Amino acid sequence: MQRFRCLGCGRSYNALTGTPLARLRKKECWLPFLQSILESRTVRDAARVTGVHRTTSFRWRHRFVPGAMRDRPAMLTAIVEADETYRLESQKGSRNLTRRPRKRGGVATRRGINREYDCLLIARDRNGQTLDFHTGRGQVTAAQLHACLKPVLPADVLLISDGAAAYRRFAVQAGITHEAVNVTAGVRARGAIHIQNVNSWHSRFKSWLVRFRGIASRYLINYSGWQRLLDARRLTTPAHLLCAAARLG
Repeated sequence: MQRFRCLGCGRSYNALTGTPLARLRKKECWLPFLQSILESRTVRDAARVTGVHRTTSFRWRHRFVPGAMRDRPAMLTAIVEADETYRLESQKGSRNLTRRPRKRGGVATRRGINREYDCLLIARDRNGQTLDFHTGRGQVTAAQLHACLKPVLPADVLLISDGAAAYRRFAVQAGITHEAVNVTAGVRARGAIHIQNVNSWHSRFKSWLVRFRGIASRYLINYSGWQRLLDARRLTTPAHLLCAAARLG
């Protein structure tokens, strides 16, 4: 690739400097690998069809996907459904665990949603635009909702959620209209007031995630972003995905 030199500081750079693709090699394999991303292949399967080592396949996955998943809506509009899904915290691949190890497919030591679970917050409007946020461990709080949702919700939005108190507090603080569906009482919908779209996204995400046989918590937002890209069907070719991944943030 052509390199350029800054006349001010003297440093050289190329078109990929400062992007997630900087310093990656084997450029002739990028498009076949991105096709495997679009096909949701596992690390070893992608390595086999692309002709790279499995460790390269894993590293590329977490370079290309985080870059491409920045292609996300800036705002949600009209009616927005928000709900969170929880996954048992995983330190897969870590050399130093902060807890006692457990077998794959293990369970939490306590019942209910607690600090042993990672929270993935999904907000989705009725146009199909989706945003995902990894809020950390345990149940989502009003402060986390304010940090995640306030910048992407216009003042005239209608926010629909389950009956969690955190959403009510957030809506009051943010000054937006809020409707709650008491799912725990068996109420699924009140006319157009429901969270079935976002729950459907949760279901598709969990089903899609099974093929990877467990993911580390530190990569959860990468995988939700990957599924969000596939679900939106905006980036449908390897070239589209490459351009999105190489775009400067």
